[in-house]
Amino acid sequence: MEFECQETIRVSEKSAFFVVNACKEQQIDQNQVDSNTKIEKAASSKLDIKFSCKKGILAGCSQKSSNDVLPNGHRSMSDLPAALISEILDCLGPKDLGIISCVSTNLHRLASEHHVWKQFYCERWGLPAIPATIDAGLNNEKSWRDLFVEREFRSRTFMGRYNVDVLYGHTEGVRTVFLLASAKLIFTSGYDSIVRMWDMEEGLSIASSRALGCTIRAIAADTKLLVAGGTDGFIHCWKAVEGIQHLFDIRAPQNQNTQFRLWEHEGPITSVALDLTRIYSGSWDMTVRIWDRFSRKCLNVLRHSDWVWALVPHDATVASSSGSDVYVWNTSSGDLMTVVRNAHVGNAYSLARSHTGNFIFTGGEDGAIHMLEISDHCIETDVLKVATWIPHSGTVYSLAFEFPWLVSASSDGKLSLIDVRKLLRTNKGASKRSVVKQLDRKSLAKKLDQSSVEPPQRMLHGFGSNLFSVDIGADRIVCGGEEGVVRIWNFTQALEIERRVRALKGIRLENRMRRRKHQLEINNKGSHTDQCSVAAKKNSVNGDRNSIRYNKRGMTNKLKA
Repeated sequence: MEFECQETIRVSEKSAFFVVNACKEQQIDQNQVDSNTKIEKAASSKLDIKFSCKKGILAGCSQKSSNDVLPNGHRSMSDLPAALISEILDCLGPKDLGIISCVSTNLHRLASEHHVWKQFYCERWGLPAIPATIDAGLNNEKSWRDLFVEREFRSRTFMGRYNVDVLYGHTEGVRTVFLLASAKLIFTSGYDSIVRMWDMEEGLSIASSRALGCTIRAIAADTKLLVAGGTDGFIHCWKAVEGIQHLFDIRAPQNQNTQFRLWEHEGPITSVALDLTRIYSGSWDMTVRIWDRFSRKCLNVLRHSDWVWALVPHDATVASSSGSDVYVWNTSSGDLMTVVRNAHVGNAYSLARSHTGNFIFTGGEDGAIHMLEISDHCIETDVLKVATWIPHSGTVYSLAFEFPWLVSASSDGKLSLIDVRKLLRTNKGASKRSVVKQLDRKSLAKKLDQSSVEPPQRMLHGFGSNLFSVDIGADRIVCGGEEGVVRIWNFTQALEIERRVRALKGIRLENRMRRRKHQLEINNKGSHTDQCSVAAKKNSVNGDRNSIRYNKRGMTNKLKA
């Protein structure tokens, strides 16, 4: 579809969506034209801007000089203001933006520097460890697009080769593991009541704490604070110490400046979590407590009807599992937003959540894993079951999620890797689009065919029974269980192989393009030589005819004389 560019165009949200919606009215059959041919034509010829839109997505376009005006008076996309082009690009996904960036230099600049790449990154993996330097453009001058492409590339390595490192040190079963990828640290603990810190790269023990006096069932950490929850009902906390390479001095004796404990739970603590301002803890006393990180005071108590097994916070909400039910709470007001009754047959032992907070994954005693979508319509909160997997023959004790991989650990001694990329739907542009009605969502749920849900892409074996905890990040999967050892599945070898394969593909593509260019030059020279030979033959024929005519004239003159 061609766009007419008026003399004055007001850049607004309505105009941007008018352009995109106008594309929906006329669709071009993409099967008739090969995608490679489109790109070659776009780079070599000046054509009208044409869009093939499907569900508001820009499918392809070709390039035309901005200074040229078509005979019919229409103009190209380059004549649109940059702000309006930016609004159009805002409706596209990562793949479509990559296609658009290959069309022309101008679109490459606009698509590569578009602010939506930051949103794409944060929706999948959250903010990186040092966002300030990235926004300032200092972190090796990597843009958000470069960070997104690199992280997306690394996420594919979990289907490749791996090495298994076994860490020994615990004398009894390991109940909890936590991977702090930004600091390349691993924290583990269990029945021996000792918290151990390991180097993620080398697999070596860095430090171990004194015995805390009870089983440690939960650990959480960031670059400022390390917390561990014990069965005696306390939360032991270590503050990060400046000047220490590994952040925390856990081997030091108890010091009020670097360590403290929180006491208010009346039962064993089963789960802990952190965000920027709060500490979350769940216990068998059927409560989830929310603490202020700085004042160390309990801000709110969320009461359940059964033992709390797991929790996972996101922004102003926290999801928790109690008995066989799954709850979603508002952390500011303490109000219950929604509850999923009997999510599992038996207890719901594990929870995980996407970085957008819209999707919650649950694992339970029945060996099943459910994927739930939470949608808040201000008035009420809806829950939609998106998919269900049953990859294990035993209880699912732990879940961990890093886009697009969901990892589960079970009592059957197996790990399952599930790619949920196709099932995730981002909420980008939700404020600009109409809200889906509840009836439409229910009809969508009815149309959902469980047979279309793909099974786990990979199963990792080789363990004993009862894997209690698992975590994923930085090309690694860490798990611990009843054996008392910690295993690290290292996929960096697959990353290196993938990089070499990618480099070889680039070399082959470059050679193919060079050969094609050389062949085109040969063909052009051959066609030019053929044209010259044809012209020479024509001239020779005409010359012979002229000479014959001249001779005839000469003959006639002689006869007359």
